[in-house]
Amino acid sequence: MISFTLSFMIFLSCPWVLVLLPASGGSRISSKTSRSSAPSSLTIPFSDTSSTGCLPTPRTEGEILSSPNLKPFSFNELKNATRNFRPDSLLGEGGFGYVFKGWIDEHTLAAARPGSGMVVAVKKLKPEGFQGHKEWLTELDYLGQLHHPNLVKLIGYCSEGENRLLVYEFMPKGSLENHLFRRGPQPLSWAVRLKVAIGAARGLSFLHDLKSQVIYRDFKASNILLDAEFNAKLSDFGLAKAGPTGDRTHVSTQVMGTQGYAAPEYVATGRLTAKSDVYSFGVVLLELLSGRRAVDKMKVGVEQNLVDWAKPYLGDKRKLFRIMDTKLGGQYPQKGAYTAATLALQCLSSEAKLRPRMSEVLAALEQLEAPKNASKHSQSEQHSVPLPVRKSPMRQHRSPMHLTPSASPLPAHRQSPRVH
Repeated sequence: MISFTLSFMIFLSCPWVLVLLPASGGSRISSKTSRSSAPSSLTIPFSDTSSTGCLPTPRTEGEILSSPNLKPFSFNELKNATRNFRPDSLLGEGGFGYVFKGWIDEHTLAAARPGSGMVVAVKKLKPEGFQGHKEWLTELDYLGQLHHPNLVKLIGYCSEGENRLLVYEFMPKGSLENHLFRRGPQPLSWAVRLKVAIGAARGLSFLHDLKSQVIYRDFKASNILLDAEFNAKLSDFGLAKAGPTGDRTHVSTQVMGTQGYAAPEYVATGRLTAKSDVYSFGVVLLELLSGRRAVDKMKVGVEQNLVDWAKPYLGDKRKLFRIMDTKLGGQYPQKGAYTAATLALQCLSSEAKLRPRMSEVLAALEQLEAPKNASKHSQSEQHSVPLPVRKSPMRQHRSPMHLTPSASPLPAHRQSPRVH
């Protein structure tokens, strides 16, 4: 089968232009951007919207880099903090660069001796051109302004010559992807999986409920990082996008995301909404239930795509055990698992308007976590779900794209392919 690279080009006064180009090496979806858009004049559309519902006012690169919440590091400081980016400091590698472990003074934020001060994760981008710089700047813009317990904390950055680096809080438990799919780590218990799902849902709900809504656009297991207590935090905001404003129902944009996680209507049309994130959350919830990857080329036939394989079992109490992760050893509440599976099915609806809002998803998950003896009349006993499940057969959606990898503050050594 011939792989294609899909490019959406949006011009100021022109309609969408769809370009199909043969891909070489690994197939990826990329966006061709006008050469007249130089990094120095790049603006990111994010700031508080006014009550008139106007589009967010773009911020220039200079305004983003002058954020009072972020420390500008020199390249030499980060060289010292990471022991000159030594191989034994490497935490992981993604499509846009490498992530190293470093140490800084917790008060002055100056480079500290290894083993002393505060541990940080330093992402060093490969100087591969405008797209990498754009994502780097987008991440700076969002994480420089947004603060929430379930978003990874960005401490600072370095922009010196060709060097582009980001400095984050260190997440000692690594990514959810590592714990679900790598050999070695202790299998996650049902309680921890539920805790991770709730934390990730809180992060997405926060973004969606902002006055200036933010659509995350790349929600996946490798972008969910875990602290020492398995609290989940969203990382890698390079693909984040300002949501629709005024009477607009969606944002028309280039298709970017990750194969297996991207919502089918977004892949087909480029129309992005918060419900696109809800679909991606449903995929991750399914990964938590099954212990299987969203896309696994090692499997055969329909089992390669997790959603296609699992959907027929999600609404059937008697068949649900067939998709549950064997590493759980049967140690999970059957009613709770069925409720979570039903919720995943709602999130994965082929029609975006039938998917619940993230705030509703969060409420349903929190009911699952509530102690059974909290209240005899509590709906948590019944494991109710906010929206009804569609009874009509679900159509299969196979993504026509293959995506490229991406780095996060503490990524796996091999990441899920990302769409460009």
